[in-house]
Formats: sequence, structure tokens, C-alpha cells
Amino acid sequence: MKTIRDLDIGGKRVLIRVDFNVPMDEAGNITDDLRIQTVMPTIRYALEEKARVILCSHMGRPGGKRVEQFSLAPVARYLGELLGQTVQLAPDCIGAATESVVAAMRDGDVVLLENLRYHADEQDNAPEFSRQLASLADVYINNAFAVSHRAHASVVGVARYVAEKGAGFLLQKELDYFHRSVDNPMRPLVAIVGGAKVSSKLGALVNMLDKVDALLIGGAMANTFLKSQGYNVGASKVEDDLLPEADRLLTDARAKGVRVYLPVDVIAANNFAADAVTKQVTIQDIPDGWMALDIGPASVICFQEVLTDARTIIWNGPMGAFEMDSFARGTMALAHAVADSHALSITGGGDSNAAVKKFGEDENISYMSTGGGAFLMLMEGKELPGVVALEG
Repeated sequence: MKTIRDLDIGGKRVLIRVDFNVPMDEAGNITDDLRIQTVMPTIRYALEEKARVILCSHMGRPGGKRVEQFSLAPVARYLGELLGQTVQLAPDCIGAATESVVAAMRDGDVVLLENLRYHADEQDNAPEFSRQLASLADVYINNAFAVSHRAHASVVGVARYVAEKGAGFLLQKELDYFHRSVDNPMRPLVAIVGGAKVSSKLGALVNMLDKVDALLIGGAMANTFLKSQGYNVGASKVEDDLLPEADRLLTDARAKGVRVYLPVDVIAANNFAADAVTKQVTIQDIPDGWMALDIGPASVICFQEVLTDARTIIWNGPMGAFEMDSFARGTMALAHAVADSHALSITGGGDSNAAVKKFGEDENISYMSTGGGAFLMLMEGKELPGVVALEG
């Protein structure tokens, strides 16, 4: 796979797929610019090479129609401030008016196309929509790891119609870190997997049994594993249809010599609310009608001890409902433990990254991946459609 450095882009129209789906407040102000900052090195490199930079992204879920709330206009203004030059927002991402804007570009100009998802054809990966996008460019660069697991027009389709294509610095960095942490890790390799659902991560868990030395399971998904082992988890969230798969995974882990750690105690509550009555109980003593909403202090100590010897740590998913202070201590403790370790540490997914930031450890993690879904697909051992498209 070629990267942007391998291509001659000077004086050429370079279409760069980025992920500018950033959070904004009601006034239209960007509240977290991480997704913008992470692609700036690629944009600046293209400008240094005197390319004509055309950026494309989606914003939110407008359902295939123009919704002003999801316009990329605030992003264009913000990007212009960062670059110190005008970033023109095109009236659309395809069509005659947009083609005129691109045709008027000079070397070193930057144009941001309007929201790709104003067209249903984007998510449908429609050939004609892909061809129209491609007609704007001489070179196509994918720099949006977070959407590279999706076979959308701007990720996969457009690559079929542009001869020169490659990866941006962010996509290359994401793949490099994943290779270092999973395909060729320093050992022991410890994976921390949490979050709400086993179903969304079962494929990743199964595949990771052939990669990791130890697996720490927390969050609501741990309840399914605990119940599969005969524990009464009260009113805790459980995926009953996956109990056999959970039990099978634990059996397979033992056969492969992978150490799997489940919570030994939890913070239980009588209601899923910030002001709920809570108590610390062992997993044998969760009361009927109560739910486990965080790992307990004994579990934290156990997990921390496992992380002490780790040389590589992959973390996807929180240990509890960390958005509420009553159920945040488990996730907070692990964030500090991962940050304090001497391991190469990678976090993947919005919740994991949000937790690391909330607890002030974002600068102490080796790498925070920008894509949850794409990260999980790689953990499942699958190829990313957006990467495959660059190799074709």
C-alpha cells in the first residue's frame, strides 16, 4: 500500500477522505477537535507540496438529505483558523457548482466538500456517486481510519476510479500501531475488553485468544460471562442468547493457556441512575433486583497486578457506567494503571478514549486510536475495506 509520500501530488487535485464528524454544542462550536488535529499533518504536508487539497467527510446522520444542523460549515471555519488561510466550503460534495469551485482552485488552496451523507448514495457505495467524487481528483488519499471498516463510496468506491491513491499519515499510523500491538507485540500482551455487549465484541474476543497472553473482561459484558459460569447476577444486563458462546470462549481460553480474568466483586445498584443506592458485593452476593454497574476494588487490584507485568496493553471498552461518578472508579483505576505501566498501550473506541481523557491520562497512553469500529474489525482478524481499496 502506497502512502501520500510515495505519490507525486504537486499541483494536483488531491481528494483526502478525513473524519470531521466532531462533537459540537448547540451554538455550533466544536467541543473536541481531536479528529481534526490528528489529520493536520497530512493536510499540511499536501500544502507544502503545493497540492490543491480537497477534503471530504461526513457529519452525523442526516439520512441522505440536506439538514443544516449537520453542515460542515463550522469545521471549515475552524480548519481555516488552524491553517491560517481560507478554507472554502463547497456547496455540495458533487454536482456542477462544486465542480466549478474545484476548477477554480490554485496550488495550495483548500476546499472542504459539504457533508457526504447529504446523499444516501454515500452509504450505499453507489457507483455513479463514487465516479462523480472521483472526477474531482487526480489523487485519492484515505486518512480516515475511523470509517475504513465501512464500504462507503468515499472510502471504497472512489478508489476504483482514481488511478493514484494511497494512505494518509493517520491511517498509516493506526495500522502501524495495531501491527506493533497485535501482530508483533512485546509480551506479555494483555487485552482489556469492556463495554455493554458481548455480541459486538465476540468476534474480536475469539480471534484475540490466539494473540494475547491474558484477557481482562469488565463492564456490562462481564455479566454474561459470569452468568455462563453459574453466578446469579441479579437484574444486571445480560445477553442470555450468548451464554453458550461465553462459556465456550472461557473453555477455549483455558485450552490455549490464555489467562482470563473476570470481576470478583462489583459495585451494585438498585437502579441505573446517578443517585441510586449502591453497595460493594462479591459476585456471589449480588442481590436479586440489583445490577452490577462497575467492577469492585478487589477486581481492580487483581486487574492492576496483571497489568504490572504487561509489555503491551490493548484496551477497548470501559469497566462500568463511568459517565456517573458512582460507577467510575473501576474505569478510573484502570486508566491510571495503564498510564503508569511501562507497556506499549493502545486504546480503541470512543468510550475508552473518553474515559482516558476524563481521568486526565490521555497524554500518558502510547496511542489512542481514532476508530472504535475499525479497531474492533482489526481485532477480529478481518481486513478493512478502506485499506483493501487502496491496494487494488
